[in-house]
Amino acid sequence: MSMPVHKLAIYDMDRTITIRGTYTPFLLHVAARMAPWRLILAPIVLLAMLAYVTKLIRRKTLKELNQRLMIGGRVSRARLAPHIESYADGVMAKNTRAGALARIAQDKAEGYTLVLATASYRLYVDAIAKRLGFDAVIATDHLGQDLDYVRAKIAGENCYDAAKLRMIADWMAGEGITREAAHIRAYSDHVSDAPMLEFADEPYAANPHKPLAILAQVRGWKRVDWV
Repeated sequence: MSMPVHKLAIYDMDRTITIRGTYTPFLLHVAARMAPWRLILAPIVLLAMLAYVTKLIRRKTLKELNQRLMIGGRVSRARLAPHIESYADGVMAKNTRAGALARIAQDKAEGYTLVLATASYRLYVDAIAKRLGFDAVIATDHLGQDLDYVRAKIAGENCYDAAKLRMIADWMAGEGITREAAHIRAYSDHVSDAPMLEFADEPYAANPHKPLAILAQVRGWKRVDWV
């Protein structure tokens, strides 16, 4: 049997590599610097989150609505750029797990291609991924990635749950990597990433919340707890 020719280490980001989520803090970070008056709309963001929890709106709709409230429906990428960079610096300084950084370095040293697969927006994830040393990013995209402005509209699927696995498979196909020719490590904290973990040769429940911890025990997946 031939050995796999591609070694991939696929990481979720929020609460796997980071300690806390990054999406809402990003919106607040940008709003505070670009249009502080938008912070008075924060209670509406909380109401939108409640609507999502009670299944009145979809996760995709929630993200689009919150972006429109906190950043705007159409914002210049050039205007956003410095705030994206300062936010990424803040994430690296105060919101990363030392254990995750050490594991990323280890995977890199072992010859793995580092892939960040996250439901968060590519808009700011690219800057964080660059600082972390990742080779590729699979993330939620905005409609019109080639435009010089950002719309509060998601292109295609939100990179979450089964959709994340579909997007990983599409990325692999685009890179000419077949599943048979790859050895995959995957890391996540959340049970929504069960499809990605099932897909991997080496699935890791990283700082798992309770539902994933239970599933990992049932499936026999390894658990890592990073500080």
